[in-house]
Amino acid sequence: MNKKTLMFFRMVAASFIRRRSRMLIALFAVIIGATILSGLVMIYYDVPRQMSTQFRSYGANLILTPSEEESISSEELEKSISLIPENELEGYTPYRYENSKIHNMPVTFAGIDFESVTKTSPYWHISGEMPQNDGEALVGAKVAEKLGLKTGESVSAENSFEITPDTDISLIPEYEIFEDPETGEKHCDHSLDISITGILETGGSEEEYIYVTYKDVEYLSLTKRGYDIVEVSAAAMQDTLKSYTKRISDDVEGVSARLVKRVTASESTVLDKLQSLVFIVTAVVLVLTMICVATTMTAVITERRKEIGLRKSLGAYNSDIIVEFMCEGLFLGGAGGILGSVLGYVFAQLVSMNVFSTSITFRPLLIPITIAASVLVTGLACLIPIRSAVDVDPALVLKGE
Repeated sequence: MNKKTLMFFRMVAASFIRRRSRMLIALFAVIIGATILSGLVMIYYDVPRQMSTQFRSYGANLILTPSEEESISSEELEKSISLIPENELEGYTPYRYENSKIHNMPVTFAGIDFESVTKTSPYWHISGEMPQNDGEALVGAKVAEKLGLKTGESVSAENSFEITPDTDISLIPEYEIFEDPETGEKHCDHSLDISITGILETGGSEEEYIYVTYKDVEYLSLTKRGYDIVEVSAAAMQDTLKSYTKRISDDVEGVSARLVKRVTASESTVLDKLQSLVFIVTAVVLVLTMICVATTMTAVITERRKEIGLRKSLGAYNSDIIVEFMCEGLFLGGAGGILGSVLGYVFAQLVSMNVFSTSITFRPLLIPITIAASVLVTGLACLIPIRSAVDVDPALVLKGE
C-alpha cells in the first residue's frame, strides 16, 4: 500500500473518530434499515409457506369427484394423487356415502379413514374420542341432536334394499333374504350395529353425517365400489393448485378435480395483501434511512467546509473530495448492511415465531443482497451532500464568509 493510499484511509478513519457521535447515528440508521429490509424480505419469501401451513387448518383445498363413472376407483385415486408432488401433499381422505335408517329415521353414513381425516380436516372438534376400530362411529352433532344419540351408546342401522348382481350375498344371513313369489325379486333387510365413540362439531355440513370405516359401509350396503368424493390437502398456492387440477382432469379418465375456492381464494387474497404491506414498509424504511444518512452527511460536510476549502486551495481535485466522502458513506452502508443482515434474521425469526409459531427459513443469498442495498442507499444519500462539498469556494471559506 503506497503512502497516498495509506494517507487516504487515515483521513477517512480520522473523520469517523472526530465525528463519531454523528457517524454512529448514521450507522445506527443504516443498521435499522438493513435489519428491517433483510427481515421483511425473509418474511416476504417465507410467507407463502407459512400461510399455506396455516390455511391447512381450515381443511382441504382440492376436491376430486367422479366425472363419468358413479365413483372413483382405487386405481384412479392412486394415479390422481401421484400427480401431486410428495413434498406438497399434506394428506387426502376418500369418502363413500350410503343411506340407511336409525330408529326408522333416514341418515347418511360416510365411510372414511379416521387417521387420514385428521390431516385434511384438522378443524374437527370431537366431544369424546375418534373411532379406532370397525363397529365404532363418529356422529355429527345435528344427527345426534335429531336422533337423541350420545357418546357411549350402541345403535343399530337398518338398510333395506333389492339384491342385485353387485350385492355380496355371501355376507347376508339367509333369514334376512326375502323373495317375492310373484316377481322373483329378492330383497334384504340388513343391519349394522355400531358403538358411538364421539360427537362431531364443526358448525358446517359435516355435522349431518355418521362416520364409520370403509369396511362398515361395505357391510351395511353389501356392495363394494369406489369413492364418491376425495378431499386433498396440498401445501401449494392457488396458481400451482390450478395446474394440478388441470393435470388430474386431463390425465386421469373418470376423475374431475376442482379447487375449494373458499380456502384457496382467501389464502391468495391474504397473501397478496400481506406481501404488498411488506413491500410498502420496506420502501418507507429505506427512504427514511436515506434521509437520515443524507442529513448526517450534510451536517458533517457543513462542519468541514474550512477543511475542504483548505484542501482545494492546496491543489486537491474535486474528484478527491468526492471519493473521500463517498467512501465514508459506502463504509457506513457496508458496515450497517453486515450487521443488519444478522439482526434481520433475528427480527424475522421473532416475527415468524410470534405470528405463525414456526421457524423462518434462513436464506444466505439475502446477506449480499442486503449489503448491496445498504451500500446503494447510502451512496444515493451522499450524492446531494457531496455536491455541496464540491461547490465550496476556497477563497470565500478561508476568508470566513
